[in-house]
Amino acid sequence: MPDNPAQKFLQMRGASREDAKFFWSGGPVEIAPRTWFVSRFSGITAFETDEGLVLVDSGLKIMAADLAATLRTVTKAPVHTAIFTQGHTDHAFGLEAFLMPGQPRPRIIAHRAMPARFERYARTAGYNAAINARQFGGTVRAANEDGYKTFGFPALPPDTLYDQRMDITVGGLSFQIHHCRGETDDHSWIYCPKRSVLCPGDLMIWAVPNAGNPQKVQRYPWDWAAGLRAMAAVAPASLCPGHGGPVVNDPALCRRILLETADFLEAIVTRTLAVMEQGAPPHVDIVQAVELPVSDSPWLQPVYDDAEFIIRTVIRYFGGWYSGRPGELKPAPRAALAGEIAALAGGAGALATRAEALVTAGDMRLACHLADFALEADPGNAAVQAAAARVYEARAESETALMVINIFNSAAAYAREGLPHTIVPEIGFRGTKARSPR
Repeated sequence: MPDNPAQKFLQMRGASREDAKFFWSGGPVEIAPRTWFVSRFSGITAFETDEGLVLVDSGLKIMAADLAATLRTVTKAPVHTAIFTQGHTDHAFGLEAFLMPGQPRPRIIAHRAMPARFERYARTAGYNAAINARQFGGTVRAANEDGYKTFGFPALPPDTLYDQRMDITVGGLSFQIHHCRGETDDHSWIYCPKRSVLCPGDLMIWAVPNAGNPQKVQRYPWDWAAGLRAMAAVAPASLCPGHGGPVVNDPALCRRILLETADFLEAIVTRTLAVMEQGAPPHVDIVQAVELPVSDSPWLQPVYDDAEFIIRTVIRYFGGWYSGRPGELKPAPRAALAGEIAALAGGAGALATRAEALVTAGDMRLACHLADFALEADPGNAAVQAAAARVYEARAESETALMVINIFNSAAAYAREGLPHTIVPEIGFRGTKARSPR
């Protein structure tokens, strides 16, 4: 079954931030005088001033009413200014719920790249709904649920854009807004010097940084690390993360979190580039050759993204899409390739049987390759479907990162239906008709 994040958040209710990690929820937590943090899936921070609230992020639209109601137990001030740390739907789409009745539209600040993100969302709304359903719900079928039909423009988009840095003052309280490419190209981090509160957005999420997400667009771990060092340099006393619990009045811990995470990212980037420099080996070979850093710190555990995927992010940016395997430059249809391999192996059933034997032997990676080929060679074979599904489910159970678990659970669900490519018949391919191989 899909490892639904909603269940993880429920399971972690009441747990410490160190135990819950990415899945902490709670609040309102008083971070500094007249400053509160609340998190339901993602976090929001409210700074009360004499002119109204400065609100950093606004949560998912479906979570925003709960976030706002929780915040309103401690402050009734209207929202004067909202700042979106990035354009993802769990940061920039819930603002309406926070507005007090009759209040004027607040100023909404974001990086200049954010409107282009919303345009891309509008052009690929179905695609984004599908991949997020797979990442969070386990199957593409869930894309038809209302919770995933959120890609496009928010009801209240930004009206004030900046490039590299913007300083604002609201009610006598100053804020620094800095651009830093990281999880997104439109990412910002915010610092309030007087209250010594840092809002890093998703540049800190109580997990291995989400810098390698396999279904999403390019991410920037090298700039991310530089941004973390810049944040450490302002020496915040408190930190309100994009996901997970806040750090309150503990400057030493804030510094440690920021610098350890920067070191972690820089190690992966440096090691990946060093392997790439060794004659541009095939991408899979690079992934296998890079030694990943390991940390015992609770804020660097692979509970959401997987550190191995960050290697892929570096390769994609610096090395392009060609895998380095000549046969994959202009490949044959996968079904044809799978059919040839199955014929050599004695049939799709033989491949599936061997895949399950490899699971028993503990070689999950190789098992999944054989399960792929078996299912693609004979997708209508009920025994092959069941065997492939068992392989993918075993792989999911062996993993720790939410997105890895759900992608394999998704693969298992489709295998049981004889759909090796996770294409739902009623959704299917739209647009260009597949051309004949040549």
